[in-house]
Amino acid sequence: MFKQRLITGLVLAPLVLAAVWFAPVWLFSLLIAFAVLYGAWEWSEFCRFGHLGRGYYVGCLALLILLVAWLASPAVMLWINSAAVLFWLIAAVCVLRYPALVAWWQAPSVKLLIGWLVLLSTWLALSQIKAMPQGEALILLLLFIVWGADTGAYAAGKLFGRHKMIPAVSPGKTLEGLLGGVLTCALVGWLFAWLQELPAQQGVYWLLLSLVVGLASVLGDLFESMLKRERGIKDSGTLLPGHGGMLDRIDSITAAAPVFLLGLSFLPLV
Repeated sequence: MFKQRLITGLVLAPLVLAAVWFAPVWLFSLLIAFAVLYGAWEWSEFCRFGHLGRGYYVGCLALLILLVAWLASPAVMLWINSAAVLFWLIAAVCVLRYPALVAWWQAPSVKLLIGWLVLLSTWLALSQIKAMPQGEALILLLLFIVWGADTGAYAAGKLFGRHKMIPAVSPGKTLEGLLGGVLTCALVGWLFAWLQELPAQQGVYWLLLSLVVGLASVLGDLFESMLKRERGIKDSGTLLPGHGGMLDRIDSITAAAPVFLLGLSFLPLV
């Protein structure tokens, strides 16, 4: 399993980095659209749809993406991103109180709507960030924050993990791992500010934003773990050997990207 995971990661990482740095905005946006549409196919499994229903589900998300791309109104994009951030605040409560609040989101129709919002906002946030000045650097920073949260949590959890974080949702995650992950995110944010030679006040902002985005990425991972636990499956799919499905790879990004975009809107640092 570890060998498969390593090989897949070594193949995927250069492709992702190349797409971020070299692809024009339209191509990058198209690639992200394909990724979230495949994620929608996997998400529909949470709703217990058959193959025909899953196809309709993916098709409806594709139409939503085309509609938003066609409208391209700042007001529409702000509304979608704000709705996504609000949802993730609610999701945090659900994860922390699991399984007490299962009833309201367990219905397939509710999961269907949540999936559309989560995946549409992910595509939109990444596309918007890519289109910004220094968008490539910002996307890379987002990825390094998410990867840092995951890697730091894994290392700290292995070395020091003693206290379970939310065992009902993800038995393997520990509070020590969470601390290691957020500290890694803070380091990533500080390094970005230092490399950009930003003033101290802006450097502190980047550090704090990196912490918040790192926590959001952990929430995205936990929320998908909660959905998989309710569905009785280990992975969202089998697309990526050693990693599971597409959602297993982008679950952290789905929460981190809208939060990161919202943070960028408060203070134009680039």
